[in-house]
Amino acid sequence: MRICDLLDFGCARLEEVGVENQEIDAALLLGHCLGKSRTALYLMADEEVDAESEESFLKLLRRREQREPLAYILGVQEFWSLDFFVSPDVLIPRPETELLLEKAIAIYRETPESSGAILDLCCGSGVIAIVLAKELGRKVLAVDISMEAIWISRKNARKHGVSHLIDFVQSDLLTAVSPVPYFSLVVSNPPYVSEQDIMQGLQPEVDLYEPHLALDGGDKGLRIIQRIRDEVVPKLLPGADLFLEIGTEQSLDILSLFKEKMTRERVFAGLAVEKDYSGHDRIFHAKLMH
Repeated sequence: MRICDLLDFGCARLEEVGVENQEIDAALLLGHCLGKSRTALYLMADEEVDAESEESFLKLLRRREQREPLAYILGVQEFWSLDFFVSPDVLIPRPETELLLEKAIAIYRETPESSGAILDLCCGSGVIAIVLAKELGRKVLAVDISMEAIWISRKNARKHGVSHLIDFVQSDLLTAVSPVPYFSLVVSNPPYVSEQDIMQGLQPEVDLYEPHLALDGGDKGLRIIQRIRDEVVPKLLPGADLFLEIGTEQSLDILSLFKEKMTRERVFAGLAVEKDYSGHDRIFHAKLMH
């Protein structure tokens, strides 16, 4: 079959099963099999595809028809204009987390005298730790409860040349880390999907393939976030910044959680929630008092 015929066939099959952006997905799958970019495919539209490449494309297409995420099929996901290895052991990095990093990096650069450590908590594929290391040139501690996620993170750190700047620790939050105040910046994309939403059913790509360990935040999605408030905040140095990616309907509950601690202990100089590119509440920022 010609490239254009395979692309049309792939689009039709993916549209039938409700896959969004079917044209892009079909082109990326075929491009992966042929070692060509999407642009190159369209320029070569009338060329014939050899039988082996056609069969490879059809196998990948069947996986996508089953709603397996494109990133898991290809084994990579672009983030911060870099390619990162991903597998079903880690969440697929999303644009919202890029915004989280942009905010955290901008704030950190305003206080270059910070001497405390930098932490990526619930590191998953390691994108947060790796971008922080590359952009700030500072050592980063990356922590995750999943050893499989740590393995993927290490692989990505080697790929991007920052292994020497990142220490990886398998731990349930900071249970394996010294209890003394230690961090000046914490950036985390913790599990924040509510068990109620999980019970009702998520998008098939998420529900069937992404690791629920990295998604399930318990009742209202707040279980891990409350633990971060109780267990991580005491390990922050005066003036430290904590950034969390949160769910779109969690801002009031999270602000309330942290204000409770603020009322009792007066530890926060400021609490704020910022919106993502779609106008949804997405980034929680807590600033400790000096």
